Amino acid sequence: MNHKSIIRLAIGAAICVTAMFISYSYISVVLYLVSYVIIGFPVFKKAIRNVFSGNFLDENFLMLIASLGAFCLKEYTEGVAVVLFYGIGELFEKHAVRKSRAEVTKMMDLSPDFANKEIGGEVITVAPEEVNIGDVLVVKPGERFPLDGIVVFGKTSIDTKSLTGEASPVSVSQGDEVLSGSVNLSGVVKIKVTKSFNQSTASRILELATAAASKKAVSERFITKFARFYTPVVVVCAILLWVIPVLLGQPFIKWIKRALLFLVVSCPCALVISVPLAFFAAVGGASKKGILIKGGSSIEALSKTKIAVFDKTGTLTQGVFEISQINPHGVTKDQLLMYAAIAESFSDHPIACSIKNAYGKKLDLSVIDKSEEIAGMGVAVEVNGDKIFAGNEKLMQKIGITADAQSDFGTYVHIALNDKYLGYIVISDVIKQDAERAINELKKLGVTKTVMLTGDAKTSAQKVSQKLGIDEMHHSLLPHDKLCIIEKIINDGVTLYAGDGINDTPVLMRADVGVAMGLNGTDAAMEAADVVLMGDEPSKIIDAIKLSKKTMRIVMCNIVFALAVKVIVMILGAVGIAGMWSAVFADVGVSVIAISNSIRILK
Repeated sequence: MNHKSIIRLAIGAAICVTAMFISYSYISVVLYLVSYVIIGFPVFKKAIRNVFSGNFLDENFLMLIASLGAFCLKEYTEGVAVVLFYGIGELFEKHAVRKSRAEVTKMMDLSPDFANKEIGGEVITVAPEEVNIGDVLVVKPGERFPLDGIVVFGKTSIDTKSLTGEASPVSVSQGDEVLSGSVNLSGVVKIKVTKSFNQSTASRILELATAAASKKAVSERFITKFARFYTPVVVVCAILLWVIPVLLGQPFIKWIKRALLFLVVSCPCALVISVPLAFFAAVGGASKKGILIKGGSSIEALSKTKIAVFDKTGTLTQGVFEISQINPHGVTKDQLLMYAAIAESFSDHPIACSIKNAYGKKLDLSVIDKSEEIAGMGVAVEVNGDKIFAGNEKLMQKIGITADAQSDFGTYVHIALNDKYLGYIVISDVIKQDAERAINELKKLGVTKTVMLTGDAKTSAQKVSQKLGIDEMHHSLLPHDKLCIIEKIINDGVTLYAGDGINDTPVLMRADVGVAMGLNGTDAAMEAADVVLMGDEPSKIIDAIKLSKKTMRIVMCNIVFALAVKVIVMILGAVGIAGMWSAVFADVGVSVIAISNSIRILK
């Protein structure tokens, strides 16, 4: 908290207590005035400044009128108490905002102020903005990686918690990718920069965090409008509460006191402070889990999610192809895999890479006399006069071989040697470990329907949807097909769509809540989405929805509690039952309780 403010309030409160025990009335009045000025100076300053700006009907104006009125009525203790407890409430507010803001501003430390650039064997320190793609940077233990790159020397462990929310260190060595914002934990490494500063992961996250503040939730906008019209209304009501009884012959002092009390109670501090703070705290709390939520409107929409729609590749599956079956005919599995690896030697296609990785042995490319890629079918290589073919069923038909495939899931790579069929290998996209749990948890959270949209063929799509228990599946889709389906789905309830590619961008923008999956997602997807997950786990969607539901419960609790207490005390004050201390509690006490309630979101 602000130590100067605490000292100022403590001195003012001490002077007020001293005044309460002094029998000489004129001295006690002077002490009350001194205490009042010391404690209430910030309120007076804001109120007077707002008067000259023409926007004076706010909580500071209400506090000023109520406290001055109490002094005019010689209720000195109550007058000081009004500004004292209001000052304490503001301290709690500032502390709460700082605490929640700290979680968001931690991201501002993602990108360091310098980069160690290696030039001709020497290392010089430059600004990250001055580094170009292809430059080599030296990163020492304890330093953050200033830009994205590939490790070209050394090995180390890195901390990616600020990016993904995961606490476990990740080991990297030569050839591995590192992301800006990660922290080097152990060894000195050199990286070759792959992205400019403006396109680096850290810069993209900071841009998204900045944009998050511009989006307000419906409840947040309601409170802003509510305060704008509420203040003049209660001022008029307070004037009428004083004037009408006086015109009817009632005592002047009695009813002006009740009117001033009415003003103190009516101050909307609890709502104006606690509701925006709840949404801000939710953004900060989510960032600790590696989830970037772009403002209150996204939080509110998340809490109402009824239909969850997913892209398949890269969202529910890893987008990494692995061998799921090896089915040899007349040869061993190792021999079939060897022939397939030789055939795919010169290909960089993901399927070819998965075969070569599975084989795991170094290939002697010098034995390959000729390599040919057959468009849309596969590849063929000549080795010592023999011809090895690897490809789909169309390739086998072309060379006059009948392929025998019994699998119902994945991509088939058939292998033949000259005119002899050797068998086939099945390559499948791997389902993410937590995908099934994410689907099950969504249903427990009140999601009525789960849907998968994919451009993959029917067989592959069916296998994934059945394994995960997805309610509805659409396959062989182009981007505009996905958009047409989403247009229909959103009519049935608030719809969340999770995807990671450029082709998902239109759907992410059209859905009620767009979720971009992982740091490896495209820039377009991250920009279009309302929520960005700093990891690739679908289960983070569960964390985001749970947090949004908790936030909305707290917001509604604050609104109902604050209005209920204020209305009750305003009525009791108008009829003369409640006094100034009740009014102070109904204003400052309720504010403190509501603010404390909002901070719970960070836990």
